[in-house]
Amino acid sequence: MPNRTQIPALFLILTNVVTSAMLFAEERRERTIDEIKTEAIHRAEVGQYPLIGLDPADVKEAFETIHTADKDEWAAGFMRVADRYFNEAKSLESSDAAKANADYVRAWRLYSFGRWPIPASPGKQRSYEKAIEAFLAHAKFYDPPLEVVHIPFEGRQIIGYLRLPKDAKGPVPLVIAVNGLDSRKEDLTESFGAILPFGIGYLAVDGPGTGQAPIKVSENSERMLSKVIDYAQSRPEVDKNWIALHGVSWGAYWATKMAIVERARLRGASAQSPPIDGFFQKDFLLNHLLGNREYLFDQVPALMNVLQGVHTLDEMADYLPKMSLLHQGLLGKPMAPMLVIAGVLDTQVPISDDYLLLSKGDTPKDAWINPRGGHLGRQVGVWPDPKIFKEVIIPWLVKTLGTNNPT
Repeated sequence: MPNRTQIPALFLILTNVVTSAMLFAEERRERTIDEIKTEAIHRAEVGQYPLIGLDPADVKEAFETIHTADKDEWAAGFMRVADRYFNEAKSLESSDAAKANADYVRAWRLYSFGRWPIPASPGKQRSYEKAIEAFLAHAKFYDPPLEVVHIPFEGRQIIGYLRLPKDAKGPVPLVIAVNGLDSRKEDLTESFGAILPFGIGYLAVDGPGTGQAPIKVSENSERMLSKVIDYAQSRPEVDKNWIALHGVSWGAYWATKMAIVERARLRGASAQSPPIDGFFQKDFLLNHLLGNREYLFDQVPALMNVLQGVHTLDEMADYLPKMSLLHQGLLGKPMAPMLVIAGVLDTQVPISDDYLLLSKGDTPKDAWINPRGGHLGRQVGVWPDPKIFKEVIIPWLVKTLGTNNPT
């Protein structure tokens, strides 16, 4: 038992322990609805994910009718604002195509945030359906046009968006683009228009467990993406020997795995913050993903939703290690060339995963590591998502697919 002279020191130690525990709990808890509102408006103002392209005034207006964390209430708030732009766009299509197109984009982004991060309620599902409708209405203005493709797969279908360069003379190279946990093929479709002037087409699909994908995430879900490659190679407009794959976050996991299992059919793969091994461990789930503040809200529920047969945190902790590429015995095997993009300050995927990937395989990899970057290498005001895409990802894919100058 401590003597009297030891009690003040012991009290100080206990106080520090309790304070540290309280601070840890504060850091790990999810944001309240009021905190989400404040943070979301801030992110809209600075152009930060997941509110890139949203008008802060529209976001504030949506929040006027959102007072709780109820998912349907959230969806209704954003659909209410988006509906106005969507209806205006429909009325302007024949008289002011440019304004109609801009309104469809605005509606699409609002509907999409209304279902974010996943359509986990009837209202959010409705908002997601409206997001697709608004996006396809916007896509009617694309030149060259967008083709919605339906790829048969195990009794269901993979839905993808294909765009090919205008006035191409012969088969063209192609990038297959795979989204992340909460982004969608619509987001990638909008971004990848930047590669068309280089004579390269793209096919955007929702990765396993997300969007309209026909299957959830499992140890062999990459078979879905192999079927996408089959389809791409079947198209006479595509040069089947010049196909690359790009993936964002969870999509980067698939890009990395495909660079190994489909190395013979891929010229290269670019992977933005790919989970490899550490991400899948129980310690990272409980001490880094739960209540993660780099993510706006509900990262763990969103992740749980994409996993096949997983419904509780304990099941998730048991399941995730099976997804590790190290556990699956794939790291170290021959690979297609890769570009690995990451941020040292990433709290959603440990930078150690990227370093592990860079050290494995049989082919030298290119890397773009931002020492001040977070997830995907992004750095607010310095390296925002669109800048990384246009200055890092597109040039690498263009080089890898053998073209250099815009047509």
